[in-house]
Amino acid sequence: MEDVETFYKSYAKESGFDVKRHSNKKKDGVIVRKEYACSKEGTSKVTRKKRKRNQTRQNCKAKIVVLKRAPIGKYVVTIFVEGHNHPLTTPRRKHLTKIHRDVSSVHKSLSKQLTAVNVPPCKQFDFLGVNSGGLENIGCLQQDIYNHRRDCRKEVKGHDGDMLHEYFLHEKEKDPSFSFKIEADNENMITHIFWADAISRRSYKFYGDVVIFDTTYNTNAYSLIFAPLVGVNNHGQTIILACAFLSNETTGSFTWFFKEFLKAMPGDAPRMIITDQDPAMTKAISEVLPQTFHRYCSWHILNKFSEKIDPGKYSHYYDQFQDCIWNSENRDEFDARWTTIVENSGLSDNGWLKIMYDIQSTWVPAYVNHMFSAGMSSSQRAESGHVFYKRFISKENTLIDFMIQFSRAVTRQRHMELIEDHVDINEKPNFDSQFEMADQMARVYTHECFKEFYAQLSQCCNYRFELSHENDTYMVYTALRKKMENPKGRVITYAKDSDFVSCSCKKFEMAGIPCRHILAFLIFI
Repeated sequence: MEDVETFYKSYAKESGFDVKRHSNKKKDGVIVRKEYACSKEGTSKVTRKKRKRNQTRQNCKAKIVVLKRAPIGKYVVTIFVEGHNHPLTTPRRKHLTKIHRDVSSVHKSLSKQLTAVNVPPCKQFDFLGVNSGGLENIGCLQQDIYNHRRDCRKEVKGHDGDMLHEYFLHEKEKDPSFSFKIEADNENMITHIFWADAISRRSYKFYGDVVIFDTTYNTNAYSLIFAPLVGVNNHGQTIILACAFLSNETTGSFTWFFKEFLKAMPGDAPRMIITDQDPAMTKAISEVLPQTFHRYCSWHILNKFSEKIDPGKYSHYYDQFQDCIWNSENRDEFDARWTTIVENSGLSDNGWLKIMYDIQSTWVPAYVNHMFSAGMSSSQRAESGHVFYKRFISKENTLIDFMIQFSRAVTRQRHMELIEDHVDINEKPNFDSQFEMADQMARVYTHECFKEFYAQLSQCCNYRFELSHENDTYMVYTALRKKMENPKGRVITYAKDSDFVSCSCKKFEMAGIPCRHILAFLIFI
């Protein structure tokens, strides 16, 4: 029987038509009659479905019929109709017929590998065409690649949660420090997923003082909310500390995440967390992380000015607000300047501005720069991370697909960190400085931190100092920029007992890098 099918399909390939199994007849469980016909046999039915397919059947009579002869026990051809009532496919178009098309095991394997690096089917098809010496030599069409991926997803459907659990268990087996938690509702639908591997947990131990929490959609086929918690390392690179999938953005979901986060991470809660102004998130942080300073993203707030304040009428005040927010020396200066701008603009009754002023201690630099924030004032690092992950992740991903793709993204991220570590160990920063301090700090700082330090050091010759007052404990100076009319002074305070210098710009407290004013004081005083 297989010989007949093989023969007729080979004949069809050479002749230029497609074959379908038309009918078969069994007796006592044994096939005694089988018929193969041209794919255009019969007539197409007209349906009222929204997706109407083109009519392909033309009542073609071409076919081959085999019967099993009782005396000899073999199959013999009893009917063979050669003629067709339609044009046959020309040699140039033969590769388009279904009988010529098949996604081979090699192509399936290659497609799986290319999908793993997020190459879409259209690009996969282009690659196969180049690899095969032409699109006509691939052996399938682009649609067949799409169909193959669809069939693979169907196999996963309904088992995705179990596969993800198996994936986590496998990771746990490889690395006992891998931490994860999966929760489901009464209908066995996944609602929360948390995970953090050993490298993330170790990174938190070193760089967990300041974390950024942000959520994003479109990372998986189930519209679960991807919620990464990120930080910044000693190279100034964004790093993943923990991740979660949440079914919604409620206080309950965020509370669950932060509790799981604290269980998994070594050490204490972070000193600062930066988020946008989400009420549910704010409530969860106050409940689970009461000792953590919660800072709102300045960038998000500033972006809302054009939304909350009529840009056509008040746009010329935007720069004044920006300057007030970023360049106020201290809280009193900010309060005075803000009040003046609001009064001059006639925005005293603007409810949003009132709210922003009332929560000034959560986002205005003059109010928050006394806290170490690793130089960050917004959640843009998290959002730039989302852009990075989207290079690897598609909203069509199943959960297991997501984990595979996400693992690739994190591997790439960590490889960049490894490169920076390698450079720091084997290369010395190239600089020209008369100050011995530069040589000392080049040995202490990473290259990225040294660049920022050296930029501050390069400006230290531009300042002069005036003693404001002195007592038994402190000496207070005003740092003034040279060759500037009415320069804005910075207040330098020197504590005699502790031999400690601080500056009113708060750069050292905020970023851990001495400012140009402190460096100038240390060198020239």
